[in-house]
Amino acid sequence: MKRLQDRAGWGKVYFCPTPLGNLKDITLRTLETLQTVDFVACEDTRVTLKLLNYYQIKKPLFSYHKHNFKNASQKIIALTKEGRSIAVVSDAGTPGIQDPGAELIKLLIQEEIAFEVLPGPSALILALVYSGFSDQKFLFLGFLPRNRKERANLLKNALNSPYTVIIYEAPHRLINTLQEILQIENRDTALCRELTKYHQEVLYGKTDEILRSIGSNEQIKGEITLVLKGKEKVELETSIESIGRMVALLQSKGLSDREIVTLVHEAFQIGKNKIKKLLEKEKTS
Repeated sequence: MKRLQDRAGWGKVYFCPTPLGNLKDITLRTLETLQTVDFVACEDTRVTLKLLNYYQIKKPLFSYHKHNFKNASQKIIALTKEGRSIAVVSDAGTPGIQDPGAELIKLLIQEEIAFEVLPGPSALILALVYSGFSDQKFLFLGFLPRNRKERANLLKNALNSPYTVIIYEAPHRLINTLQEILQIENRDTALCRELTKYHQEVLYGKTDEILRSIGSNEQIKGEITLVLKGKEKVELETSIESIGRMVALLQSKGLSDREIVTLVHEAFQIGKNKIKKLLEKEKTS
């Protein structure tokens, strides 16, 4: 077990959330931290410099992103052990979510270097509240896998749950992702684009309605968060009944338990243990 504590002579790392768009959406604590640290590690120095200039903060900057992760993370560790303090920021929102900040935290824990995560802006939470689905538990998928099969399986499993599903998406992949969702199910959807910025837009409707609204628009720009309502309980119960009937049918055709488990798992994308329980239920009924 590890408990990270301040160590004599060592500095500290602060993960500081930055505005999603509106530069006024920043906490007093984050501003205070940015004013007192020795260095600021950021994704794009041009973006962070704009924020620091707005608040008249002057600090040495260095880039920290997925392409220079190894060298930049070692620099952060070395500076901290020299007694320097570093603020880690992303271009927008809370660092450590869908960016190399998560990998840096693992290294800091491994090196037993103290760090703090400051509260602040997050597109994930903002979009969830805008959607009106925040009364449900939710699944955060982040950016979907590039591999088509992996992406399809992830979406099928997520959309078959009763939980609200939240996805980050790039503008050039948005239409394709909505089409893939629609192939699985037409779900209540909220599309949040450019949150907190001048051109903020939130669209509500079924997935097909959102697609029709966008059309073939190739000029979609900005950061996009999709929020999909969870599967209704009635639908889940109906699915279990349907699966049970399928299991009984396959048993009547003489298929082995192993063949039934494999076929039903692939067809409905549900856990094999659940199918085995349905098999036992059919045998005893």
